[in-house]
Amino acid sequence: MSVTHPKFKAAAVQAAPVFLDLDKTVDKCIALIREAAANGASLIAFPETFIPGYPWFIWLDSPAWGMQFIQRYHDNSLVYGSPQADRIAKAAKDNNIMVVMGHSEKQGGSLYMGQWIIGPDGETIAMRRKLKPTHVERTVFGEGDGSDLSVFDTPLGRVGALCCWEHLQPLSKYAMYAQNEQVHIAAWPSFSLYRGGAYALGPEVNNAATRIYAVEGGCFAIAPCAVVSKEMIDMLCGDDMKKQLLLQGGGFATIYAPDGQLMHAPLPETEEGLVYADIDLGMIALAKAAADPAGHYARPDVTRLVLDKTPGDRVVVKRRAGKEVSRTGADAPAVAAARGEALSLVKDGSEEAA
Repeated sequence: MSVTHPKFKAAAVQAAPVFLDLDKTVDKCIALIREAAANGASLIAFPETFIPGYPWFIWLDSPAWGMQFIQRYHDNSLVYGSPQADRIAKAAKDNNIMVVMGHSEKQGGSLYMGQWIIGPDGETIAMRRKLKPTHVERTVFGEGDGSDLSVFDTPLGRVGALCCWEHLQPLSKYAMYAQNEQVHIAAWPSFSLYRGGAYALGPEVNNAATRIYAVEGGCFAIAPCAVVSKEMIDMLCGDDMKKQLLLQGGGFATIYAPDGQLMHAPLPETEEGLVYADIDLGMIALAKAAADPAGHYARPDVTRLVLDKTPGDRVVVKRRAGKEVSRTGADAPAVAAARGEALSLVKDGSEEAA
């Protein structure tokens, strides 16, 4: 029997947003989508919170100082169903390409670190949120829930996504591996913060985290990474101290094969563009033949992971008959389905072992 494995070209974005400008950043996203499709890519992945840019101000001074940017950051974050979101979905459809967008998601009065997986038909495959914002990110963003650790069947294979230091969370990673992830999107901000003062925030450690994810998971890891532009420095860094804390550049977009090899020539860290790799899912069997940590290389009699995908609803409406309704509102079922919230997967108090 002959089995045909999906083969396609993937693109990872290394670029700067038009910082704190929703409409202009969406314009730039659409231009990059068109460029990737014109070069034969079937998938394009964007950095963490590319829309409207990563909130670097939270790392540069006191919370009081950073408040000057908060209203503008909220106003320029992406709302699902908005005209700007519709433009991105239309660009995916018009260019017949899967888009994995990294953005600040605004819902009501709260923000979340979102990744939106859009199919080449322009339809939503998944909406996920970073499970636990890192360090001072928690002053801006809310948390995701167990449904955000999900992998999705697509024509390009089983696709999943995580943000930034979610790749340093062993249990979260294992939850993804256990769902037979084949194509992983690892979205990162720029690696230009505290250069020389915090080695763990730099490109060596974080690119290594992506590479190890590819090897441990036996999957392709596509890691877009943003660039800090001169315009962003001019806006955020008004004194010499801040200019030392946040440097221009920091772009280190990478794509790794399941055996850990880098699949392309890297771009200089200050250069904007796309990196490409030819993906052949047939390579995964070779990589996992030696070690599949969620399969034949596991010892479930010794260690196991409990994965609870119950959605973290803030409000649950109870019908008189006792039937639970999640995600209140007319669009509740669609939102739940899009964010991978399989309400019947884990019922109250139950456990799913991965």
